[in-house]
Amino acid sequence: MKAKRTMGAWLEGGAVRFRVWAPDHDRIEIVTYGADGQEVTGVLPAAPTGGGTFEATAPGLGAGALYKVRIDGEGPFPDPYSRAQPLGVHGPSAVDDPSFAWTDAGWRGVALEDLVLYEVHVGAATPEGTFDALTGRLAELRELGITAIELMPVASFPGERGWGYDGVDLFAPLAAYGGPAGLRRLVDAAHAAGIGVILDCVYNHFGPDGNYLRAYAMRYFTDRHKTPWGDAVNYDGAGAEQVRALVLENVEMWIRDFHIDGLRLDATHAIVDDSEPHILREIGERARAAGEGRRVLVIAEDSHNDARLVTPVEQGGYGLDAVWSDDFHHELRVLFAGDRDGYFEDHTGTAEDIAATIRKGWLYEGQISKHTGKPRGTPADPVPPPRFVHCIQNHDQIGNRAVGDRLGDKVSPAAFRTMSALLLLTPYTPLLFMGQEWNARTPFQYFTDHEAELGRLVTEGRRREFQYFAAFAGAEVPDPQDPRTFQRSKLDHAERQRPEHAGVLAWYRELLRLRASHPALQSRARGAFSADALSPDAICIERRGGGAAVIALCALRGALSLDLGRPEARALAFSEEPRFGGAARRPPIERGWVELEGPSVLIVEVSDASGARC
Repeated sequence: MKAKRTMGAWLEGGAVRFRVWAPDHDRIEIVTYGADGQEVTGVLPAAPTGGGTFEATAPGLGAGALYKVRIDGEGPFPDPYSRAQPLGVHGPSAVDDPSFAWTDAGWRGVALEDLVLYEVHVGAATPEGTFDALTGRLAELRELGITAIELMPVASFPGERGWGYDGVDLFAPLAAYGGPAGLRRLVDAAHAAGIGVILDCVYNHFGPDGNYLRAYAMRYFTDRHKTPWGDAVNYDGAGAEQVRALVLENVEMWIRDFHIDGLRLDATHAIVDDSEPHILREIGERARAAGEGRRVLVIAEDSHNDARLVTPVEQGGYGLDAVWSDDFHHELRVLFAGDRDGYFEDHTGTAEDIAATIRKGWLYEGQISKHTGKPRGTPADPVPPPRFVHCIQNHDQIGNRAVGDRLGDKVSPAAFRTMSALLLLTPYTPLLFMGQEWNARTPFQYFTDHEAELGRLVTEGRRREFQYFAAFAGAEVPDPQDPRTFQRSKLDHAERQRPEHAGVLAWYRELLRLRASHPALQSRARGAFSADALSPDAICIERRGGGAAVIALCALRGALSLDLGRPEARALAFSEEPRFGGAARRPPIERGWVELEGPSVLIVEVSDASGARC
């Protein structure tokens, strides 16, 4: 697809062309700067071209040229359509050359059914915290069995450290990570390693620090709808056409100019659009069209259990590819870690509810939520299993705890191995959070790099947020602004070699190997698996395909004694083997008779799937 720019600055015929949308203003000037971003080198008037747009052409300028936009004598301001912000979100914008010597012509993307996601914060994944440094980890991720990395937001946000959900320059990859060139190198290297790249994008709100959209047009936002972050993005009111165009052009840019394989859309339940077609539907359609034959996936993060998100457009849905299902995480967390605050009060952690969640994909299908007092969810049965994304850890479920402690700090190693098996032995799409594969003990805390006053407010708000949670009583909430909070959150790769972590890593490698290679685990259809509670303390997952069956017997706690009635049943793996960090001398099965002590998981194979039943 040929690059199509509706706004911003781009190279054209030996010059740079600028286009600005400022519908409530009369005079637009392009201010250019020297390499230091301080010295003004020129001022170029832009001419109105109708519809609130202004254009200017600057012969002699090229890639890397720095500029800002002066509006009716005010400013000048960075360009919200900028492709690069080398000096930060308050500095001049830069002209980016999208040309790149791509080597991935044969790459066709990752099929949804093959997706194993690995969520990564670029800044905290390596000591260097850059795209190029992350490239050095791709081979080990592929060896592990990861098929796609999911990058937390990389659109420019204030400062040099942060989660990225307060981004303000949607088109400009963060300079601290390596900017546009670094992201292109990472994606090209990932494809060479056989790994896709999914990018986390935030379209439900824009951050406050460095957000100059209102200087150009107040109509980017609307008070008709409210979100937890204030006024909503204006997708359906007066002037919404260009607001929608901003987002849709951004979607196309990631896929077209950076060869991104798909998008994870943050908090889609907070994207409010009363018009038709809904912006979510258009995002999916534009993303796939920009892929020009490559597989492109669009995944929603949504807490409402709304099947409409992944229902085909011709059936009245938005046609996205997958949706996060938090119920799986919540049920396991309640059982093994004992969480009860907030939305965890909607979950019991019983064997029956865990089995039901695995059977369906999510638990809430319209039941009244104790937490909100309102119905939550829609029927899960029409949704194919790969369209649900399950996890036992992610950035929110770690970082939005008071001290950013990981799951391994709250559950035993045996429980961690058990939860990991439940994640990877189902037909749903699994998501791992970086370091999970070795049960990393480094925290992932909330960190920011705002200017002093906003930073103070963020710190105070963060500490106020947790004072009502019994689980965090007495906890000292780290200061998000303190650089040490960020440094503590960086992965310690040396952990992987220590015995208590090496066994977990071996367990993940074995689970992912089985998931990818065993015929019974390759079918993702609803009719090819089941999940049942064997007792109040145990569940069984069955997977069938290729004339064989894989049965995962899970003792959640206490003892499990069971006669499978299949004396030929063969153990494939047992979570408590010494190679995985356990102490069992041998798998606890003999002639079909199983004796388990929980928490643990025994994975067995039965040659004839027709007779396989727990």
